[in-house]
Amino acid sequence: MKHILTLITALLLALAVLQAKDQVTNAPTTGDVRDVRVVRTADQEPRASLLGQPSIALWREKHLVVAYQKGIAGKTDMGSIDAIVSSNDGDSWSIPSTIFDHEQRHGAIQFGYCNAVLYHPPGQEVLWCFAMRCPLNYADSEDSHLAAAYSGDGGRSWNPVELAMHYTGPLVILGEIQRIIENGQPVYLLPAHRNTKRADPLGQQEQFVLRSTSLLDWHLGGYVPQEKPGAVFLHEGQIAVHNEQQHLKMVMRTAEGRKEGGALNPPRAWSSSSTDGGKTWSIAQEEPELWNTVSEGWFGQSRTGTQLYVYNDGIAWSRMALRYKVKPASGAWSDERSFFDAGIHNSYPTLIETAPGEFRAVWDSGDEKRNRRSIRFGRLTLKN
Repeated sequence: MKHILTLITALLLALAVLQAKDQVTNAPTTGDVRDVRVVRTADQEPRASLLGQPSIALWREKHLVVAYQKGIAGKTDMGSIDAIVSSNDGDSWSIPSTIFDHEQRHGAIQFGYCNAVLYHPPGQEVLWCFAMRCPLNYADSEDSHLAAAYSGDGGRSWNPVELAMHYTGPLVILGEIQRIIENGQPVYLLPAHRNTKRADPLGQQEQFVLRSTSLLDWHLGGYVPQEKPGAVFLHEGQIAVHNEQQHLKMVMRTAEGRKEGGALNPPRAWSSSSTDGGKTWSIAQEEPELWNTVSEGWFGQSRTGTQLYVYNDGIAWSRMALRYKVKPASGAWSDERSFFDAGIHNSYPTLIETAPGEFRAVWDSGDEKRNRRSIRFGRLTLKN
């Protein structure tokens, strides 16, 4: 009898989760992203205070991997990082595997982790996950260092790696890795920023780039300069390689440099460019057509040559609807289009191109009042 009751209880709990999932999935929505589905919910992670900041990678055709953060109650933005796998182009997803576990001890230290960045090097049978880690007693992850793990089986299991860091300062990462060729050899670029003012009044807020030839050792590339140093907090940059000469463009999230969390007036993303592989960057400039109110926006370029910018509209920190704009290779930015809008919180979009003009996207969602309660997946076909 006891076993029967246990089985009934488990079935009822599973049914409740599925019903809650269906309610979220079937909410009235607008936007150009199709086949939207919830792939993981906080109800499935009872010990997690949030699910957020997802990253997506393509292992092979129709084989997708998504990494996301499971938050710790009482911490701003740190926790563990898990991965889920789909072998049918996102129609169904596996149970999670652990990439970084905040409960694991490293001697006397435990780390909190944040902001997974997945990367599959072309032609290699290895998938990387980079993230930030900092001692678990820290209040937030602003003073983190780079951590990494790799998978040789398409994201189903993970092995931690200690990196050779020639840049030794604190950092925050979020933007995707880009690959260029220098002297016939690949060079990998990882955007990062420093935000040490929360714990240190003499700290810094600077956007920069790390460079590596192996993905194991990382050197400092170049900082993004400003005409008035410190006037704008440039962070969470996203890089695109935008022509055959491998010129780089980086679009950055913005905030007031002297006011924690304040949006610029007007609220715009800023950008910088590099013609030497990220070693030096142009003076940052406002992007007049790209809205940004202190929230991460995804920027990239399709194999068709069209640039894409996905962002939250609205006032600072509202982070509800996701919108997007496109810019053809020989044109201007389009009018604003709806990416996903369901009257609920949505943030931190990340996209991967699976074929020219075909994208797979992930982002975190909440409800009308709360954010980061689930991870969503969808498909987008780019139209100029």
